[in-house]
Amino acid sequence: MTDDELIWRIAGGSGDGIDSTSQNFAKALMRSGLDVFTHRHYPSRIRGGHTYVEIRASDEEVKSRGDNYNFLLALGDSFARNPQEEAYYGDEEIKPLTENLDELREGGVIIYDSGLLDTDDVPNFDQRVEENDWHVFDLDLRGLAKEYGREIMRNTAGIGATCAIIGLELDVVEELMTDAMPEKILEPNLEILRESYEDVSENYDTDVGVTVPESEHEEEPVLISGSHGIAYGAMDEGCRFIAGYPMTPWTDVFTIMTQHLPDLGGISEQVEDEIAAAALAIGASHAGAKAMSGSSGGGFALMSEPLGLAEITETPLVLVESMRAGPSTGMPTKPEQGDLEHVLYTSQGDSNRVVFAPGDARESYIQTRKAFELAYNYQIPAIVLYDQKLSGGHQTVPESVFDEEPNPDIGKVVTEEEIEEGERLAGRFKRYRYDGEDGVSPRSLPGQKGGNYLASGNEHNEAGHISEDADNRVTQMDRRMSKLDAIRDDLDEMDESHQTVYGDEDADYAILNFGSTKGAVEEAVDVLNDDGHSVKAMNVSDMLPFPKDEVNSFLEDVDEALVVEMNATAQFRRHIQGETGRHGDILYSLLKYDGNPFEPADIVDGFESQLDGSAEPAHNTRIESARGD
Repeated sequence: MTDDELIWRIAGGSGDGIDSTSQNFAKALMRSGLDVFTHRHYPSRIRGGHTYVEIRASDEEVKSRGDNYNFLLALGDSFARNPQEEAYYGDEEIKPLTENLDELREGGVIIYDSGLLDTDDVPNFDQRVEENDWHVFDLDLRGLAKEYGREIMRNTAGIGATCAIIGLELDVVEELMTDAMPEKILEPNLEILRESYEDVSENYDTDVGVTVPESEHEEEPVLISGSHGIAYGAMDEGCRFIAGYPMTPWTDVFTIMTQHLPDLGGISEQVEDEIAAAALAIGASHAGAKAMSGSSGGGFALMSEPLGLAEITETPLVLVESMRAGPSTGMPTKPEQGDLEHVLYTSQGDSNRVVFAPGDARESYIQTRKAFELAYNYQIPAIVLYDQKLSGGHQTVPESVFDEEPNPDIGKVVTEEEIEEGERLAGRFKRYRYDGEDGVSPRSLPGQKGGNYLASGNEHNEAGHISEDADNRVTQMDRRMSKLDAIRDDLDEMDESHQTVYGDEDADYAILNFGSTKGAVEEAVDVLNDDGHSVKAMNVSDMLPFPKDEVNSFLEDVDEALVVEMNATAQFRRHIQGETGRHGDILYSLLKYDGNPFEPADIVDGFESQLDGSAEPAHNTRIESARGD
């Protein structure tokens, strides 16, 4: 993290337009030439409840949310259930101010809407302002918005005030608003934006030390979330069918696919539950379409039985699973990485699937495409595992990432001529041949002459007839499981590994992580190495089949390795030990499961605490050793 950056937080109530306002402002910052990363925090409620979005913008690459922030726009919660301090949820109206002060840096800026908020309701506010040298702007944003007829426009007024303070010219914001807003609301929004900007510029001291850096992009960027990456990757890889049921935070992928598939000649179906969703996707794939479904933890649990059906019938299928804090309903809108073992092992019998856990929006796109490629080439389910942080957070990605050609190929499908020339069993096509190359037996599609076979959830012989013969069982099981070895070879031969190694390859210490912790870990490595430590990191994406050789080589000569993950039971560390059978004497876990993602400082403190005791573990994190496991 650099000092020359803006970390801007807008806080209000769920339903106050916080998300849409922040997305537009993030795009404006990106169009100004800055690298942008956003973090979204929101309650499990449709309306009301404290919510904020944080935007980090710098002239250097940003990979994670920062360590605290330096600019607060507090709008208040206009949907507060009960603005009384003694209410069960407390005084919700004031929470966008009170609940954000602890993380505001010294010398930071506060804009608060005095039309809704009163700092007399904030304990020790004036004292804290003085102690932290905060710069406070008391602006009646609500009153200004009412002058123009719509209270929601106080958000726009807040953007105008922000731009005046940080020195951002309005032209890029006005251009974006013109592109995004209907004409009937555009003009009053432009007027309130300009009036707020001019008021702050002319009547307040804006020399507060918090400015927006100047920069320009080397190549054209886009601002996308991991959900966009997954959806775009699926469509570019030829997916034309999706079935699902809404569940936070997977709904973002489902919504994006639903918006775009009709324009591509595809189909989106919202069904009654997740069992039906996965079953419909299996049916579409069986018929020859590239198909997907997905959910979050509880919904994915319902997909356990159809997932097993796809495995034993060897029906290509891609599922996405967006983790959130559990168990059960848990904390539906908070990130966690507690579903790893659930995704690796759910369903009946031995798992026979591919699982990828991308670490950022770019990887979400690339690895979703690879998931479809492997699913259809090897006739196996593939799962893309991510979490709420990656699902909803946006970041700057070069547009060139999406230049790869579309791929409609559906894998090894026989022609009717090949069916006619091939062997048959009891009059049926031998769909599940014992001798399939790399375990893959070419399939026929419904409607092909002579291509009929049985697709049963029971163990079966080559034509799909139910069979409990011992030799057939071993042969078919071994053939299906052999696909994972072939897939591992396929992945190892790629030009670019899914595992990202960061730092000096000869470092004395290591950090291992998976999924959305990637950016925070890499920034922590930079800080640790600048402080004189010798540290490298590996973000692992291939959960199944696991990259044993890469991980073993990475850990070969290190003294100790810290495994960073967002769960309470060290699931990823145990997965490493189980897959490699090694490293228990050097592995330590840094665990966080309070509903908030890691910040770089959390990892720095955890590493230094374990290494030499020079720091205490960050609040709500825990370190444990793998010794004895």
